[in-house]
Amino acid sequence: LVEEEAKSLPMELSEKGGVENNGFVQNEAVDDRGTNPSTQEEMPKACVVDVDAAATEEPVLKPYAGMPKEVLLKFSSQAQYRVTREILFWLTIATAVLLVCATIAIIALSPKCLDWWQAGPIYQIYPRSFRDSNMDGNGDLKGIQEKLDHITYLNIKTIWITSFYKSPLKDLGYGAEDFYDIDPMFGSMSDFENLVATIHDRGLKVIMDLIPNHTSDKHQWFQLSRNRTGKYTDYYIWQDCGQAEGSITPPNNWVSVYGDSSWQFDDVREQCYFHQFGKEQPDLNFHNLAVQQEIQDIIKFWLGKGIDGFSFSAVKYLLEAKHLRDEPLVNKSQNPENITAYSQLYHDYTTTQVGMHDIIRSFRHTMNQFSSEPGRYRFMGSDGDEKEDMEATMMYYGTTFVEEADFPFNFNLVNMKNLSGNSIFEAVNLWMKNMPAGKWPNWAVGSPNAARLSSRIGKEYVNVMNMLLLTLPGTPVTYYGEEIGMENIASESVSEECKNSDPVVTFPEKSPMQWDGKVNAGFTEGNSTWLPVNPNYQSVNVEIQMTWSNSTLNLYRELTSLRNDELPIHRGWMCYIWNDSNVFVYVRELDGLDRVFLMVLNFGQESTIDLKAVVPNLPPKATVRLSTNFSNAGKAVNTDQIKTEMGEGLILEYKTAKPVHTMKDFQTNCFVAEKACYSSAFNLLYATC
Repeated sequence: LVEEEAKSLPMELSEKGGVENNGFVQNEAVDDRGTNPSTQEEMPKACVVDVDAAATEEPVLKPYAGMPKEVLLKFSSQAQYRVTREILFWLTIATAVLLVCATIAIIALSPKCLDWWQAGPIYQIYPRSFRDSNMDGNGDLKGIQEKLDHITYLNIKTIWITSFYKSPLKDLGYGAEDFYDIDPMFGSMSDFENLVATIHDRGLKVIMDLIPNHTSDKHQWFQLSRNRTGKYTDYYIWQDCGQAEGSITPPNNWVSVYGDSSWQFDDVREQCYFHQFGKEQPDLNFHNLAVQQEIQDIIKFWLGKGIDGFSFSAVKYLLEAKHLRDEPLVNKSQNPENITAYSQLYHDYTTTQVGMHDIIRSFRHTMNQFSSEPGRYRFMGSDGDEKEDMEATMMYYGTTFVEEADFPFNFNLVNMKNLSGNSIFEAVNLWMKNMPAGKWPNWAVGSPNAARLSSRIGKEYVNVMNMLLLTLPGTPVTYYGEEIGMENIASESVSEECKNSDPVVTFPEKSPMQWDGKVNAGFTEGNSTWLPVNPNYQSVNVEIQMTWSNSTLNLYRELTSLRNDELPIHRGWMCYIWNDSNVFVYVRELDGLDRVFLMVLNFGQESTIDLKAVVPNLPPKATVRLSTNFSNAGKAVNTDQIKTEMGEGLILEYKTAKPVHTMKDFQTNCFVAEKACYSSAFNLLYATC
């Protein structure tokens, strides 16, 4: 009975919700091996404890910050979290795809960005006349480095330094004695490397001259050639000359650019060598592939030094006809024995020969090898110099599929015989109508080989010419000093030493840069200068013009700022709308922009024109954005009565929904190089309008 009660007690506790603790109960398998009553009494009895059932329920977990992986996984499979996660995932994918598509669309629709040589003016420096740093009276490379602040003040990004190779300076450095060295007059190779590094540190670019056609007669190649040494024997163009009674008879009637026969007898080799220019500048033989390779190596050398581009000069003279026939006379009735001037012959056999453009294209190919790095495109310019044959000049642009020069330098505005609104129109139109589609124009109003702008056309027209230069489409080129209106020095003030260095080289336009009103115009701290400083330097200099609000210098700076800031001016359409003997009028506009810039430039006498009658959709009034007379800025003018004084230039701004280039009557007068359209909604440019 006691045993039965003992057995029933745990059962009752269990039914009442108790919990049995079997922690010290032996394994039941042991009991199965056999026990006896005596051992059962010694075994411990089961201990039963009454526990509340609510306390044993597992607590409900909720998500919390920092939960471990095991807890996180319990929630991740729940529908409310899984659906949200999947929605966010697909939204992310869709957004990424949309962004990729938008990027591709923007790239596909965006116009080609303007390269560095297109984006702003090029400033041409004649190094001997820019700034003297060592007081010897000659400008040098360190002097250029000292004056880089002036370049940035003008908002200019590209510097063009004319020839500074080691040279006898017989032609002011254009006949190199060593293409791999700097003439000591200008400094050292270390000075050059420092200059290039400083230029690049300022975010500027630098290009230099290369004249591959000829060398100096002091060049090592010529010395080896005249002695018939190895491969150099045929580096130059040698021919036997007839000799009779001590006089030399040249192989043909070819005449030098400077006049008289282009053949010179050499006593060492006892043959005549050919020279297109001075007798101290023998022409290289570009029919010889070894010569072509030498020039390629020179290009690579200077590109390796960090130069951003080259201006190749005298390239039309690279090849001559091998048959050496006499060139035809311009005047058939003239006695052939009296031919002494270059202009008396048609130069059919000494310029622009078959194969010449192939050589120039090989230069381009070499330069492209250095243009693969982003932002390091190497510019190539050439001097077409075909004043009478514009079609021949345009060939230097190359074709769509065969690259050549980025542009041949355009000196139409320099070579004008007279100044008027009509002559300016003709010079501009001649280039634009002949330029191949998609190519980039360029303009220059000064040059080391032409009279200063002030001296050539009159100082009253300097400002309006600079306004023209900086508002035409394409790349403007400014010769040092034109930004302050420098003038030629008097020819009689040039020393006999300079005149005797080369009688055909002109000096009046190469006088020292006028920096301030101090002695020698701030060009040098020394006592003398290689050429005289213009006597007007106290009123025409950089320092004083920086303080005059209406100065030529500050107008130039305002024009470059306007060009940089306004899309229509640096890459929009140009349309001529009027020209006469006094004024030249054109607009600059961009698809998608309702703002138009109207240039009214006076190159004659006082004039009043009614442009409303010419362009019916022109608004009745326009605002003066910039004027050669600064006091006119901001004024409103009536478009049916626009008055300009002699040499005055106006940049007018107006708004319209009907730009000129969309008007049927003007479409043949409109040009665009890098077409672009503006989206005001997205504030970006796109290509398809």
